[in-house]
Amino acid sequence: MSAERPTADRLTAVATGVDLPRHARLLSQVHDAVLSGQQPPALPRGVVARSWSRLQAGGVSPDHCADVEPADFSEIEARRTRTALRTVLPELRSTLTQVAEDANFIVVIADADGVLLWREGSRGVRKAADALGFTEGARWAEQAVGTNAIGTALIEDAAVQLFSAEHYAPTHHGWSCTGSPVHDPRTGEILGVVDISGSAMSVHPTTVALVRTAVRLAEATLWREHTAQLDRLRGRAAPLLASAGGPALVVDKHGWVAEASGIAAPERVAPPSLDKPLLVPGLGLCVPEPLGDGWLVRRRVDGAAIELELDLGDAPQVTVRGDVNWTRALSPRHAQILRVLSAAGTAGVDAASLSAALFGDRDHVVAVRAEVSRLRKSLGAVLSTQPYRFAAGVTVRRVG
Repeated sequence: MSAERPTADRLTAVATGVDLPRHARLLSQVHDAVLSGQQPPALPRGVVARSWSRLQAGGVSPDHCADVEPADFSEIEARRTRTALRTVLPELRSTLTQVAEDANFIVVIADADGVLLWREGSRGVRKAADALGFTEGARWAEQAVGTNAIGTALIEDAAVQLFSAEHYAPTHHGWSCTGSPVHDPRTGEILGVVDISGSAMSVHPTTVALVRTAVRLAEATLWREHTAQLDRLRGRAAPLLASAGGPALVVDKHGWVAEASGIAAPERVAPPSLDKPLLVPGLGLCVPEPLGDGWLVRRRVDGAAIELELDLGDAPQVTVRGDVNWTRALSPRHAQILRVLSAAGTAGVDAASLSAALFGDRDHVVAVRAEVSRLRKSLGAVLSTQPYRFAAGVTVRRVG
């Protein structure tokens, strides 16, 4: 068996049957050459090259990545209490922990900051991880400890497997790790990362599939909890909607619609809050009213219309004009999205075409979806999807 030459577009760190010690030696030569500015004997995989480039640009030294300061117990407990991952911990344990113990791995669950919240599995590997600072409370973000399957998965928003010297820090070269982000199915936001780690020589391509399956099961559990919460909210909404005196919605704190009356409701609106009006196609400008763990959304200003004034100049912003006016600043990326959508008109654009307009190619669909999701949270449900376009009934005027 020969050493494996890194392949830029491959998800797994090694292929089945590869001579692992020989491949580790090749990767060590690649690591040393790239980080010293010399010509490497092979190119690192794309995910590794991007991570090393980010770290070098940020001035992170490989030798300083071993300086890990774990959080104190009170902060760890506070993070465990806050994270939605606590509700899927039994699911993840039942899926991964026994497999990890049998295969001489450890299972780690980190939050969206890369802080390790739970760690279980092989006693011997846990002891080795202690010496590395890979312990509960440690922050394993990429900028803190270099290229690793937790911090790099958070940045890439994708599953990551790393082997030996693909890690940025030399102290991590004896390890392999596989991590995959867990998303909140209600919002699309990253809740954290599930990671399996062990010795470099224990790496296996199937670990990627195992971790991703566990993540999908956890996300499915979160979605079931979400639908159960909507059902409970729906049960309380009926009498309120009957007495609302006009079209109205009852939504949860994330904007998911539990029930509607007198309106063909969208599946979701922007997350309501007390400090800003909410734009709902079919209702117009609304002022959300708190309703326990949800919100009652109904038109409070008669005749209010949805009119967007787009100023996409040097200081881009969007203004809603009606009986109540308000303005939001736009990031350059969000201004670019609105510029493309305003030019597309009612036909709209699909995610791949928007990727080409924003990034110059059609390969950034995931990033496009995330950006549009963030934009919809800021502006309300004035943007429709599949394809992306301004919602029916929304008047758009460009002033810059």
